[in-house]
Amino acid sequence: MPPKINSTKCSGCGTCYDVCPADPVVFCEPVDSDDWKSEVIEPDACQECYACVENCPEEAITFEE
Repeated sequence: MPPKINSTKCSGCGTCYDVCPADPVVFCEPVDSDDWKSEVIEPDACQECYACVENCPEEAITFEE
């Protein structure tokens, strides 16, 4: 199951991009160049390692069962 990113909490810091062991370009990308929010663009690329959840400073990423 891919992660869910709460766009209200996401500050666009890019930490999820940096820590993702999958190709981060397919995992997260900026949604809006003025706002720099992240979104999951390739859910099948997710390895469910939870690195994004554990490292997100805004606690904006969760996994739902």
